[in-house]
Amino acid sequence: MLVGSRMTPDPITISDDAAIDDALKLMRDRKVRRLPVVNKKGKLVGIVAEKDILYASPSPATSLSIHEIHYLVSRIKVSEIMTKNVITVTDDTPLEEAARVMADNQIGALPVVHDGELRGIITETDLFKVFLELLGARERGVRLTVKVPEGKGMLPLITGTISRLEGHVLALTTWTGEEPGTRIVTVKVSGVDREKLVSTVGQLGIEFLDVRES
Repeated sequence: MLVGSRMTPDPITISDDAAIDDALKLMRDRKVRRLPVVNKKGKLVGIVAEKDILYASPSPATSLSIHEIHYLVSRIKVSEIMTKNVITVTDDTPLEEAARVMADNQIGALPVVHDGELRGIITETDLFKVFLELLGARERGVRLTVKVPEGKGMLPLITGTISRLEGHVLALTTWTGEEPGTRIVTVKVSGVDREKLVSTVGQLGIEFLDVRES
């Protein structure tokens, strides 16, 4: 799966010479927390987050009047507080690479570019939705988590057993086990009685870590 299939296309942007109170109003009106920043030519020059604006605003403990606060805030431009060295991805970047970039750089969103042009934005919320899909979180079924030895043939063995029970695999994920040479497998299945599923899969000699209907 690539970024282009999960990004928000044609994202809401803000001009670099806009006032930060205008940027904050736009964020709250459109229910977003970040805005790509463009110059007069429409080129991406930065990104601004809601927290950047809040940090730049006077403290509630200030002795300034509300009129003085508004005047000061109105004079601060987005270009003064935005992040200028923007990390971007392309629309054909794998989703897991975008997630790695976000995690490694501790950022919550990445503008998406194609041939130098801003095409979209992908956020941590978009990735959370993908995570829900990968685990079948919105579908009802029996969720098994098992520990298996690392090696060829284990996944086909598990899925083949489920297939013989005429079960439907809604989701299948694997994780690195805590012990060397092991993998953790989470599989969500519909169309099979829980007890029958557990009993049959248990005959494979693998260790159950968790079983639940969800």
